[in-house]
Formats: sequence, C-alpha cells, structure tokens
Amino acid sequence: MPEVFRMFGMRFFFFANEHLPIHIHVQNADGRAKFQVSPKVKLLSNKGLKSSDIKLAEAVIEENETTIIKAWEVFHGKAE
Repeated sequence: MPEVFRMFGMRFFFFANEHLPIHIHVQNADGRAKFQVSPKVKLLSNKGLKSSDIKLAEAVIEENETTIIKAWEVFHGKAE
C-alpha cells in the first residue's frame, strides 16, 4: 500500500488495487477515512476520525490535490 505522505499525524495512502474515482485513504490513531480527490474532494467514508481531523484532512487533500493525482497515476501506470 503506497504512502503518498504523512502530515499532522495522519497517513495519506492508496491500496494496491484501487478503482476510480481517484481517492485516498487517511489514517491516524483514531481511525480511517476515505476521500474522493477528483473531480472534487469529498468524504466517502469515515470510521473513527474526529470531525476536526476530517476537516484538516480535507484541507490537506485540497492543498495537495496535484501531488495526490500524480502519485495515483504513477502507481497505477497512467503517468505520461
């Protein structure tokens, strides 16, 4: 499972056999969430993350959207 980055005590990563839409998993000590990245950042599921962590993760994803999409494309063999 490729890790894209760690920030604010949260790990942002993909699983090996991911599917569209482009999305990223976020995990910290409290739980895990999944966010759609493209075409718009949106919470898809949450298992234990506090609302403040959800908001922070969403902001981090929005700020790093290009990096996440590039990592997705490289990992899934779609980079040009």
